Amino acid sequence: MTTDLTGTKALITGGARGLGLRTAQVLTDRGASVVIADIDEAAGSAAIAQLTEAGGTASFVHVDVTDDASWTQATTGALTSLGGLDAVVNNAGIEISDLFVDLDANDMRKILDVNVLGTALGIKHAFRAMRQDDGSGTGGVIVNIASVAATIAFPGIAAYSASKSAVERLTKVAAAESGRLGYGVRVNTVCPGLVPNAMGAQLAGDMERLGLFTTADEAVGAVVGLTPSGRLATEDDIANGIAFLVSSDAGFVNGATLSIDGAMGM
Repeated sequence: MTTDLTGTKALITGGARGLGLRTAQVLTDRGASVVIADIDEAAGSAAIAQLTEAGGTASFVHVDVTDDASWTQATTGALTSLGGLDAVVNNAGIEISDLFVDLDANDMRKILDVNVLGTALGIKHAFRAMRQDDGSGTGGVIVNIASVAATIAFPGIAAYSASKSAVERLTKVAAAESGRLGYGVRVNTVCPGLVPNAMGAQLAGDMERLGLFTTADEAVGAVVGLTPSGRLATEDDIANGIAFLVSSDAGFVNGATLSIDGAMGM
């Protein structure tokens, strides 16, 4: 039995492709209306066309998740388009692999800006739009996308792992603030395992490039070998978990980390 999200109004960052787009598809298939927020306007337009052709209700807003003013504009646009906001999925993120001996400070700053600052600003503006204590909204839910990399030590991804560990800690602090101050907004983290999409393929290729594995396929095999469930995750595995956290079925799930990684990070 699938979760009914009829009437739910959701904003998804990085929703123009990959996991973000699949999450938008799953949410709209279950009755939600979505706003895709992305920095890539062409990909965003294509995603909206795909969603609406499938019968979903979807629109696009431009956002640079690292920029506070851009978040203000995007949230205002989403509220106007949807007539309110019940859920924000902070999915936008980047990954740049490097060995410590070759660590590029500028690349690490990019990762921290997008993955950590971008998520923090997403929480800020989601709270402002949905908090019920001052009448701005009626409460809601935030889902922050971290990674199994937050829970394991895998070579070559130090900056990414650090950023995703930070996302998980941001989530817990935000959940505590929301509860203490009566915002009525639940905040949870999803930690996906490796997904064989464009980002996953890039990561596997990076492992070969860095000399950590002979081939990209060998790197993927190593990940599968570390996963008790014996396979990679799928975008549906992750999107279905996000849909659950967005739904009223998860009404008392707050400050939690949902690992969807086949027990890789246990």
